[in-house]
Amino acid sequence: MMTLDDIDAHIIRLLRSDGRMPNAELAEKVGLSPSACLRRLRLLERSGVIRGYTAIVETPGPAERLVVVTQITLERQTEDFLNRFEAAVRRCPEITDCYLMTGMSDYLLKIEVRNAAEYERLHKEVLSRLPGVARIQSSFAIRTVVSGGSRSLAGASER
Repeated sequence: MMTLDDIDAHIIRLLRSDGRMPNAELAEKVGLSPSACLRRLRLLERSGVIRGYTAIVETPGPAERLVVVTQITLERQTEDFLNRFEAAVRRCPEITDCYLMTGMSDYLLKIEVRNAAEYERLHKEVLSRLPGVARIQSSFAIRTVVSGGSRSLAGASER
């Protein structure tokens, strides 16, 4: 993992708020020449600090989407069980986020579906059949308070 200086952290903050910002504008905002800024950006990408770019898409109104936070406990925590479970999760488009956790459950999933009936189908046909699943515990979100967006980086000064 590379060490980020204040300029790298500033580049990341700016890209979190606008991932399509032109390099010339990014360079101006962080106080670098466009070529120096682009070199830093490419280094952040090659080192894995920046893993990719995405579009944040406005979802339909709250009545049309249901967010379900699901905790999964596996039968075993061996590398084979973890790998098989993670591979299966990657094939399920309704699972928008998946985190390997410490604590009482092994994984935390964020699932987006149209309604409770669709979640019930997903639970029966997909979640309960994922490799190595011992227990599933789900909670339904009432409303979104914070989603995506930029966050300040620990240890980096704000500009």
